[in-house]
Amino acid sequence: MKELVINADDFGLSRGANHGVFRGWEEGVLTSASLMVGGDTFEEAAAYARANPALQVGLHLTLVQGSGVLTQHGLPPLTDASGYFGDDPVLAGMRFFFLKPLRKKLHLEIEAQITKCLDAGVDLSHIDGHLSIHMHPVVFDILCELMPRYGIKSFRLTRENLAANLAQDRKRIFGKCADAFIFASLARRCRPMLDRLGIRYAAEVKGLLNSGRMTEQYLLRALESVGEGLTEIYFHPGSRPCPTLERRMPDYLHDQELAALTSANTRQKLAQLGIRLRNYRGEEKTYA
Repeated sequence: MKELVINADDFGLSRGANHGVFRGWEEGVLTSASLMVGGDTFEEAAAYARANPALQVGLHLTLVQGSGVLTQHGLPPLTDASGYFGDDPVLAGMRFFFLKPLRKKLHLEIEAQITKCLDAGVDLSHIDGHLSIHMHPVVFDILCELMPRYGIKSFRLTRENLAANLAQDRKRIFGKCADAFIFASLARRCRPMLDRLGIRYAAEVKGLLNSGRMTEQYLLRALESVGEGLTEIYFHPGSRPCPTLERRMPDYLHDQELAALTSANTRQKLAQLGIRLRNYRGEEKTYA
């Protein structure tokens, strides 16, 4: 059986991002969303999640290109004076790995992001990460301690079939090869621990190599390579004008990604291929 989780990242980042989730869920094929607790519209997103419990919601862990939840003091700093993590994911990853005094601060911040969702009445089903920071070895080891404690049963094991992607879109070949290699290596490290903990993950995750460019044309071709078992495809749907989206992700095709999620062609393709929409809890989404 082919089962597919269709997720929207950056829920809670802005009104435009929230509107993309609302429409993707109500009018389209979206089955889940990942909540950014430091976003400007977190409260609006949390209220929507409470009012729509069938929409599965997970934590979009943010430790780069976003704001923290805790005010932390002392050196080395985890955030700047305004509580912002910084924009460079490579620099952040190196700091997390080599600056051991940061690890306690990371633990506190990650746990605070989890508990902020739970305190807002959002029942977290899964964890993923902004720019896939949840796969970082130090961050992942912390999550392996916290996920069982808070009853989180699913995890985005980010890795994508490079050959299948390049068969559809040959842009950014060098970058895609690097991303595919890095995340395949990280996935090999993560998988044994997830198996020991009984944490569920998809057989493949699509969206890494074409992040921000998951158009209808691309999606229809990508669906043809969905294999047996559980697959996740993640998107960044949104509606413009939205100053936050325009400032933070000026090159992302938010409106086109939302159009892909709400397209009748997408629904027809899913039916034609016999792909069933699920969330990580195994609940099926039906649509007219």
